[in-house]
Amino acid sequence: MTYDNSKIDFDKIVKHWIETSDADFQTMLSLYDSKSYGWSLFLGHISVEKLLKAIYVSKYKKHAPFLHNLYRLAQLSNIEMNDEQSDWLDKVTSFNMNARYDDYKREFYSLCTPDFTKEWIQKIEILRSWIKQML
Repeated sequence: MTYDNSKIDFDKIVKHWIETSDADFQTMLSLYDSKSYGWSLFLGHISVEKLLKAIYVSKYKKHAPFLHNLYRLAQLSNIEMNDEQSDWLDKVTSFNMNARYDDYKREFYSLCTPDFTKEWIQKIEILRSWIKQML
């Protein structure tokens, strides 16, 4: 089935991705403050994912792929990355799976100390700023 993309307001979709990303970022901070570190990082992943999807929609004027892999979303959006950025995207992607699936949760939660989480929140903030500069 094909869709008539001419009737889709892609600017509205991009705006939606950005606004919900910003809200998720604030929720991430609230979860950190409430000491829910694993879920905080999970929301950090979601906030970055939504910005990458905003870039994809903005560039290609079509819906973003149903992916959670941040590095892959950046690749599909033709974003140039240095090694540090690609490594950070890979690490933040792991927060999605590790917070959600029982097999990984216990180990992940023990990793999510206040210091570890704070460090990654700062890196997520840097990633978000970098991505937003492209929007």
